Parts: sequence; C-alpha cells; structure tokens
Amino acid sequence: MTRTMRVRRLVAGAAASGLLAGGAALGMAGSAAAAPAPASVATTVVTHDDGDRHDHHDRCEWKKGHWEKTWVKGHWEKKRVKHDTWHPDRHDNHGKWHHGYWEHNQSYKWVYVPGHWEQVWVKGHWDCHHR
Repeated sequence: MTRTMRVRRLVAGAAASGLLAGGAALGMAGSAAAAPAPASVATTVVTHDDGDRHDHHDRCEWKKGHWEKTWVKGHWEKKRVKHDTWHPDRHDNHGKWHHGYWEHNQSYKWVYVPGHWEQVWVKGHWDCHHR
C-alpha cells in the first residue's frame, strides 16, 4: 500500500514539475517574440515631478499607540445591583431559635449614564497629512 502511494506521489510530482518547466519556457518564448523592434523615433519617459505632489511618503508619519480622551454621549447601561438584606434573629412557630444572617442577592437594572469623558486606547497607525 505504501509503495503504490509513493509511486503515485513521484509520478504526480514529476508531472507537475514538467508542466511548470514547459509553461516557463513557453512564456519566455512568447515574451521574446512579442518584444517590439527598436524604433528610430526617440521616446520620452514622462515623470511626475510637479512639486512632489504625488509622493505620499514625505507627509506620512508613524503615530505610536497612545491613550486618548474621547467624549461619550449619554446612554443607557445595564448595571449590576447588589441587594444585601439582614434577616434578624427570631423564634419560629415551633419555638426554635434562628440566628440572623445576611442574604446576598443581585439583579440588573437599566441606568442612564450622562455624557462623560473616557480614556480609550488608540492603536499605532500611519498619519498622512495633506500639505
């Protein structure tokens, strides 16, 4: 079983490399045949040297990550509310004494949070200005 798999892999690899080599040779022959003959008319290369308006690298700078204050407008939030209730000592209906205890409950309540300033992390980024 393993021998037949190895033979299959060998044949597939040889076929793939043959196709790649043939395609590369065909591509080189096609580009050589398609090359234009040198013309007697002089051609000029147009460069965009109009005040470096098209060069964006000189006006971009890397801004490191930093904390920034942003205004958060008023909104509704779901807040957790803790309810602690003290149950005092007592006698039950059978005359048995029960010690007091705290009961800790929690629930959620919608609370309006007015607008406020908040610190947010701004990741590092490229900052490009138009000069």
